[in-house]
Amino acid sequence: MPEPTDEDLILIRSEGPIRIVTLNRPDALNATNTPLHTAVSNVWRRLAEDHDASVVVLTGAGRAFSAGGDFAMMKQLNEDAAFREVVMEEVRRIILDMLRFPLPVVAAVNGPAVGLGCSLALSADHVLLSDKAKLGDPHLNVGLVPGDGGVVLWPFYTSLLKVKEYLFTGKLIAPDDAVAMGLANRVVPHDELMNEAMAFAEVLASKPRKALQDTKRALNSYIETQSRGPMEIAIQAENQSMASPEHTKFVREQAAKAEG
Repeated sequence: MPEPTDEDLILIRSEGPIRIVTLNRPDALNATNTPLHTAVSNVWRRLAEDHDASVVVLTGAGRAFSAGGDFAMMKQLNEDAAFREVVMEEVRRIILDMLRFPLPVVAAVNGPAVGLGCSLALSADHVLLSDKAKLGDPHLNVGLVPGDGGVVLWPFYTSLLKVKEYLFTGKLIAPDDAVAMGLANRVVPHDELMNEAMAFAEVLASKPRKALQDTKRALNSYIETQSRGPMEIAIQAENQSMASPEHTKFVREQAAKAEG
């Protein structure tokens, strides 16, 4: 069976100047395996070269936005130091490319957005949550440092005390609580989510293009400038934590369960 391509794993559909970008591993709740992780690291530069596009709507196929990391990838990261370096460079690229991406991004979070999935959602410029969605970053629960976005993004949206509560415990955040904390703009009934996302995207597409892009660039410069140090600390620490005794124990326990 041929390996899935970037185009299989991330669907891009055009509606006028709007690009609807869909994470497409629905049977795995859009968990990021190695090919999907690489596809996510490539897609923002591809979209930036689409000069007919004005706005991106980002969502997930099926029941989830993205339910975190794929176990097979997690196991390889635990065992293979060279692979870790490649993936963590992709992590850095994803974070920076989304911060620097010129077009406004509307996240239509249709279900659980966990780990990297949560970071992708919160890297958008407008976050709409289905009433079936939840946000969370459980890296620490499995012995990992949350280096792929939680440390970088969350402190800009909510209080540091709240960031610590949810990153230290890995608790999932209900939609209404996420809005109250400043992690999302609003909650939408599930069946109306895409209509709401498209309606807001159409509003953005009607705005003066360069003024909107330069406004986004100026605002995101706050995050990029102030998070550069924390991001590097978090990425390096996550890389090291992937081979830690605590994470190795978790991986081996999960592998034993799968075999048993």
